[in-house]
Amino acid sequence: MSFIVKICGVTSPADAELAVEAGADAIGVNLWPDSKRFVDDGSARDVLAAVPERVLKVGVFVNAPAEEVAARVASLGLDKAQLHGHEQVADFSALDPAILIRAVGVRDEATFQVQALWRPSLWLYDAFSPGYGGSGHQAPWRLVAKLAKRPFLLAGGLTPDNVGAAIAAVRPDGVDVASGVEVTPRRKDPAKVRRFIEAARAAAHAIVPAT
Repeated sequence: MSFIVKICGVTSPADAELAVEAGADAIGVNLWPDSKRFVDDGSARDVLAAVPERVLKVGVFVNAPAEEVAARVASLGLDKAQLHGHEQVADFSALDPAILIRAVGVRDEATFQVQALWRPSLWLYDAFSPGYGGSGHQAPWRLVAKLAKRPFLLAGGLTPDNVGAAIAAVRPDGVDVASGVEVTPRRKDPAKVRRFIEAARAAAHAIVPAT
């Protein structure tokens, strides 16, 4: 698979357009009401309307019932549903694994064993946070590099200044960023978005042989 750069927590069409123009492969909208970057379905539709078909549209959910996730994937035209809470694999058995991203807040080695039953299309390894991600805290790179299941995205405290080192150390299949490219929790910084994507591409090219 190609290396994925995902810009998450997008709250406006302008920021979606900015990220796409800068070269993002995926745009995330946060559908969890308690998030600082929450968008309701109407606002999410506006954001996603600015995203072309070639770019993945990802909805972030926290502890939503599987039926709700499936319904909103369909109604919003999402390509992927990112599960960021304490969802149980048995409850999602009726959903196509190809649409699922299983987010994991990494605390220690036991974290990886707890998630063993999931078979998502992508894993996302983030720093452990009581607030279900978006904290800006750095994930434990050493543990992720050692125990991550592939394919996976690396998240947690990434910025334009450290994403290159993170990719070199962890060798993920992609990266995910929200707070690291923001002016405020609901507004992206154009310069940071561009620098982040450029740095990620350069680092990924250095570790992935050209095909």
